Amino acid sequence: MVFSFADKRWPDLTVTYRTLLAALARLACALAFVATASSAGSVQLPSEAAQAIEKMYGGDPDGGIALLHTYEATRPSDPLPYTIEAEARWWKIYWDADAIKSGMVDSQKRGKKPEDDSYFALVDHVMALAQAAIVQHDTSENHLYAGIGYAPKTRLYGLRSEYRNAAKNGVASRTEFLRALELDPSNADASVGIGFYNYYVATLSPLVKVLSIFLGIPAGNKEEGMKQVQVGVERGALLATDARFYQARNFRTYEQEYDEALAVAEPLVSRYPRNPIFLLLVGNLNVELGRNAKAAEYFNSVLNLPALAPPPGGCSGSGCFTCSAHVRTLARTFLDSIHAKKSDRP
Repeated sequence: MVFSFADKRWPDLTVTYRTLLAALARLACALAFVATASSAGSVQLPSEAAQAIEKMYGGDPDGGIALLHTYEATRPSDPLPYTIEAEARWWKIYWDADAIKSGMVDSQKRGKKPEDDSYFALVDHVMALAQAAIVQHDTSENHLYAGIGYAPKTRLYGLRSEYRNAAKNGVASRTEFLRALELDPSNADASVGIGFYNYYVATLSPLVKVLSIFLGIPAGNKEEGMKQVQVGVERGALLATDARFYQARNFRTYEQEYDEALAVAEPLVSRYPRNPIFLLLVGNLNVELGRNAKAAEYFNSVLNLPALAPPPGGCSGSGCFTCSAHVRTLARTFLDSIHAKKSDRP
């Protein structure tokens, strides 16, 4: 039987189709590249990369980008520094899209913006370098870069509600991660990519899972996915921080296991106490657990973050960690909510 998503005999299919693609967009966000200074896994990070990463996750992505530009000039054919730069720029986008909805702080949908074109151009360059490296050396590491390279496009497409493009790139990243694991089963970072794919696809509703067969979307396995992500948390070189951040969000948003989410997220603020995104997440989790006094400590930490020197050339576009008041507004909103709850008590 042939049917159309617009057919009136199938009134729920258009919505369900969008739900499937939206879930794949969430998958793309989870495949985001987040590096740490670890030397575990299949990737060895040069000191220049590790320094830029520490700046980025220390709450100064613009400072990290400045270091990366020097690194890129000395290694123009290496996809690694450009991949890290794409990630630093992504966190600025994520920061700007953050909002509070139903008591949760997270990135929200937005339309196209002028700076999107330069971001896509950078990601295209990452992909070109990764594919050129694969031609020269068909290694697990190069396929890992290729898999990671699809994520920035997918994430931004998802943020812009362009779900068809997001789904296409999300599935392509899965192929690259599988090849990386085929070449090196111990590649913990590739395990993260596959793990998040398995988790998100497996959490689709039964009807959407049926539609995914028609759309050629490979099936997932939730339990297996959670185990694969944990491998990355423990042993990843590039995706350990990413795995921890999204694992905490998943426990919070999809499992409603707030204690577990907090246990996963707290090491983020221990290592990066000046990263406002991590502070907001942990504060949010304490609110959900009714620990308002503790939550207020984290939100006040956001308000008290020191100002950074402006990036070279000054701030441009949205999402500037240096001069944007957006994150402080979110922290104040949470604090106002906490104070309102206190005043409502008899």
